[in-house]
Amino acid sequence: MSQSQKPPAKTAMTATEARTELFALVKRAEEDGVSTLIHKRDDHALLVPLARFPAARQPGAFPSHALSAAQKDFGDLITRAAQGEPQVLRRNTTPVAVLLPITDSSAPSSDTAVPPGAASAGGAVNSPHTQDRGSTPRRLTRLGDAMGAVLTSGPAGGPTFGLPGLDAATGGLQPGKLTLVAARPSVGGSLLGLAAARRTALVDHGMVLYAASGPNRDDIFRRIVSAETGGDYPRLKQGRLTEHEQEVAHQLVQAGDLLMIDDGSDLTAADIAETAPHMEGLALVVVDRLQAARSARLPLSGDRLPDASQVLATLARTLHVPVLAIVDSDDPALLGLLDADVTLTLTPTEDPARVRVTVAERDLGAIGSAYLSPDLLHARFLDAGTAPAVPATGEEPARPLGSAVERELAEAALPYTSGARQGLPAAVTHALAALRTALTNGNREALDELGPSLAEIAAAPPQLLDTDEGRRLAAALNAYNTTAAADATEQSDVAVQPTAGSGGRVPDDEDDAEGEVELRPGDEEDEPETAVFPALKILKDAVGRSKMHPVPVIGIEARESGPWPLISEHMDGEPRWVHPDVTSTRVPFIRENGKRVRRDQLGVPDAFGAGVMCLIDRNGSYPSACSAVPLAPNKLLHTGPLEEFDKASAGIYLIDIPEWTRTDMPHPLGRIIDRPDDQGRVWVTTPHIKLLVKLVRDRHLAAMPVIHDSWTGKANESLLKPFYAAARQARSELVEAGGQPYKAYKTRLSIALRLLWPKRPEQRSPFWRPDWRMSMVAEASVRHWVAAFNAILAGHVLIALRNVDAAVFWTAPGTPPDTYRIGTGFGEVKAKFIELGEMIPEGDD
Repeated sequence: MSQSQKPPAKTAMTATEARTELFALVKRAEEDGVSTLIHKRDDHALLVPLARFPAARQPGAFPSHALSAAQKDFGDLITRAAQGEPQVLRRNTTPVAVLLPITDSSAPSSDTAVPPGAASAGGAVNSPHTQDRGSTPRRLTRLGDAMGAVLTSGPAGGPTFGLPGLDAATGGLQPGKLTLVAARPSVGGSLLGLAAARRTALVDHGMVLYAASGPNRDDIFRRIVSAETGGDYPRLKQGRLTEHEQEVAHQLVQAGDLLMIDDGSDLTAADIAETAPHMEGLALVVVDRLQAARSARLPLSGDRLPDASQVLATLARTLHVPVLAIVDSDDPALLGLLDADVTLTLTPTEDPARVRVTVAERDLGAIGSAYLSPDLLHARFLDAGTAPAVPATGEEPARPLGSAVERELAEAALPYTSGARQGLPAAVTHALAALRTALTNGNREALDELGPSLAEIAAAPPQLLDTDEGRRLAAALNAYNTTAAADATEQSDVAVQPTAGSGGRVPDDEDDAEGEVELRPGDEEDEPETAVFPALKILKDAVGRSKMHPVPVIGIEARESGPWPLISEHMDGEPRWVHPDVTSTRVPFIRENGKRVRRDQLGVPDAFGAGVMCLIDRNGSYPSACSAVPLAPNKLLHTGPLEEFDKASAGIYLIDIPEWTRTDMPHPLGRIIDRPDDQGRVWVTTPHIKLLVKLVRDRHLAAMPVIHDSWTGKANESLLKPFYAAARQARSELVEAGGQPYKAYKTRLSIALRLLWPKRPEQRSPFWRPDWRMSMVAEASVRHWVAAFNAILAGHVLIALRNVDAAVFWTAPGTPPDTYRIGTGFGEVKAKFIELGEMIPEGDD
């Protein structure tokens, strides 16, 4: 025989040697067509590719064994094969190789009865004409065989996310393929990986390997409990679980044998590929996460990602299971290097209640899309349906009526309201059916009227059976009870925000603390010389005279990368808090200008004793903050993880949410804690970092949270001080006079501060520094919080704290807390006394 016509390579080894190398031998048989002669004393068997014995593909035709089980009993399998009983080896449920007895047609000899280039019908063909010197013959499959396999296999039946719109767009997670979830930090990419893991392990009862290179196993467990129960994730991180959540947690522990978590340090793609083949019945591999930024402590990061992606893709093909990997970037250049089979790119929309998911295949490009509703407070996404085609103008579809929590409640109740399931009281069924009707018909008035009834049902939910439908409805009711439902239409009368540490609902005040107005064309121009208060001109002069050469405008081309997409309005840290023993009710109110709004009505229990409510209204919170707000005048640089806070720097910091155990005072980070990322962390500005440092120093916090990432520059606290001084002087002259001049002063003051960060492209401004704007607002929030905390430490009773200027105390009549200074100047407050049953008025300033 010529060298170019030699038969496929074959090796020989003992059963002990083969047992140790079994996974590698099977892989060689699959990919390279290599057969291995194995002997155990007088017993001899041949490990051959599946193509050499096509009958092994028939289920139940011969004894079959998963590779991990075959490795344990390998000696017995060799004996059975040698005695004439073929033994099929499976990877999960898929046959991959066969142990055959030694016969004339299978012996490793050059005069074998089966010619080197032939195989039985229906198998693969090794062509001797395409083999170079020293090569191994390739395996080819007939088109008819491939078509037959596809036509007879039925639906793919791969794992899903449990989100119908996304599952329809993706067709599920396909075995043998690497799927990437690409999302910028804080968008929630990891939550899709967790959704697929939850669905596969807890609903479909499939084995999942969850390789965690970012979150640890405790984080993952808390997120699962939060998502399954609708409990607040920040609260669960503090170890505070309700009775319902504890019950679900125990159920998850009992059902958790199918979700295996590897959160070991120095986790590599090779480690994942080594572990996965040993998991019996493996249905899904989730890798959370691939980090775009290089980190010395994370092998799955930086320039090592392309190699890791290739290892994961090979793992998917070898085991014929789907591999779902999360990457914390949507940079097309990086995604091109990772070269996944399927990519799901998460993109925020103008509506914060909707995220668009674009599904793309490597060879075909975009093939579908869907919308999801982020419910980050409960560590999950909710379904928002398949995305309709985007109009030619590129406009987003109209926003749906209702919050994500309301829509999930309607969907969870559908089996009961449709009559498919029984067990709810008639009144509950009627209310939930009316909720779905109001959402479907877009009836805002009906939705508002249902609010009290739904709140009452959610506060005392009916007993539900322990079924998938029952658990989903229980979780939706719990989420409705613990989360303030935010109106999802622009015509909403009231925007409601969840409170921190309270089951009550405290809405946004209809008037911003500084009476801010919408920016209009021309607002960016300097005021005329005759202006009562040329606020913008003064602000520009203050920045321009700094010796630090500030950068007032970040170029348009730089705004979509670096720190700028990480900054959001929620970094202000404004509290939305009511004392947990106090009830808060929204009542309708009509302003003098005829606008219909709502106001708070607080109910104080008898246990608080005799007293009245004292409303504290801080003067000039925003301009006062400008007196010493720590910010970086120049560009922010990526300074990454920090061992400790450097007081010489300022910027934004990614931290864990510190535990806050006091119930008489809101969390020091305010509403920031309501929007954690999928690792349970939040971005904060320098004022809140400095507050945490002080609280740790004064022993009100146990420890400073870890700074996982940062963007900082050299700090300066006096950049805006000239603006503060001018605003303070003007106020002292105008506040007594009041009238139109004072109103014009407040308007121009508000416009100037808003122009630090204009939100829409058409809003021109001499500034574009989101970090300056949010640092200033955060400084105002911090000062507001510290003033209330000082009153608490002095023995006063706080019953509500909100925005940057409003605090409500329970005091003796006519006696405001003595820790505040009463007056009309900056840093001083006004005090009003309100009897029980009266509504909380809006601030004057």
